[in-house]
Formats: sequence, structure tokens, C-alpha cells
Amino acid sequence: MTIVSIHADRATARKVVWSGDRPKDPIETSRHDGDAAMATGEDDKARFARIVLPHLADAYSLARWITGNRTDADDVVQDACLRAFRAIWSTADGNPRAWVLTIVRNTAYTWLRKNRPAALVGVEDLEAVENAQAGRGDAEAETPETALIAKTDSAHLEAAIAALPAPFREALVLRDVQGLSYREIADVTGVPIGTVMSRLARGRGQLIKTIGRRAS
Repeated sequence: MTIVSIHADRATARKVVWSGDRPKDPIETSRHDGDAAMATGEDDKARFARIVLPHLADAYSLARWITGNRTDADDVVQDACLRAFRAIWSTADGNPRAWVLTIVRNTAYTWLRKNRPAALVGVEDLEAVENAQAGRGDAEAETPETALIAKTDSAHLEAAIAALPAPFREALVLRDVQGLSYREIADVTGVPIGTVMSRLARGRGQLIKTIGRRAS
């Protein structure tokens, strides 16, 4: 079930990475892997363009949902792209989108710990509850409640998602906005599939309560 389709503007994401006021060009900070480049026929810039650039819009969207605003998302995406460029030869070509989003997700949480640590308070307790409940229920089961979510207008739904705890919010965004599979979400977030399902179920449950309160 797709909750909402909210995607970042691709041109905006490209501007973040390649803007003239960036502190340092990512190409200038890379460690070139000559053997790998010779084997593939690509240089650093070509490989970055092929693997990372097609997923910038999704990267920006995820960063915006995690940080809560566009300005902070700009900083996260730029830092994530620098990290991706430096590590461009460490990834295979199997699932570049998941690889890019993993870097963006980890960069966003690093940014939050440094700049907004209060936003992460309680996440450890949340994880303990999730681990106890993982695997219970079907996060994809269609119910009257999930139908209510699907009918909610985008503005109210976006606000309700933004109010969720970070682990629930990112699971919903990765699944219902960006369409990743359970396995891909587990790879991006570094948690078991059961935990992914638990986060989706609990996140949707909280969404329903929020939407219900606003509708009443």
C-alpha cells in the first residue's frame, strides 16, 4: 500500500551537490582506485554519475524527512555525496539505490546526533519495545484504518508523518513513499526484517491516531 507520493525535485538535489559554494568539490577529495577503474573502464566521476546521481532525488527526500526541513537536508545530502564519492569503489552494482540511501540515512543520523541530539532521545527504548514485538502482525494487511490513511490529504498526512519518532518515520518513508522492499529497508536501516515490519505497523498505528484526532 502506498500512503503518499512526495518526491524531492531532482534539480534541487543536483544543485545541492554541485553548487558553486560547496566547501570542496567531491572529485577533489576522492581516493582514486586505479585497478578498479582499469577493470571497469570508468573513472571516479563516471562511476559516481552512474551510481549516485540517478538517486539524488530519493536521497534528498529521505534526508528531508529525517531532518525535518530542506536546509538541513541540503547539508546532509552534500555530506552524504562526499562520503559516497570517497567510497565509490567499495560498492558493487547490485543495488546502488539502497547503497546511496544507506549512506544518506547514516549521514542524517550523524548530523542529528551532532546538531539536534534531543531528536534521538528515547530511540534506544523504542528499539527494545520493537525487538519484543517484531514479527507480530502483518504490516501490509489492508484494513479500514490503512484505507483511512490512504484517503487523507497530502498536507495533513505529511504533517502526521513528520510528527512520528524517527525510526517509524524513516520506515514509512522508505516503504510507502520510496517503495523499498522489506529487505531493502532492513539493509538501509541495519535492523532485522521483523523490526522493519514492527516499525511500519506501529508507525501506521500512530498515524491513524493522529489523523483521527485531527478529523474529530
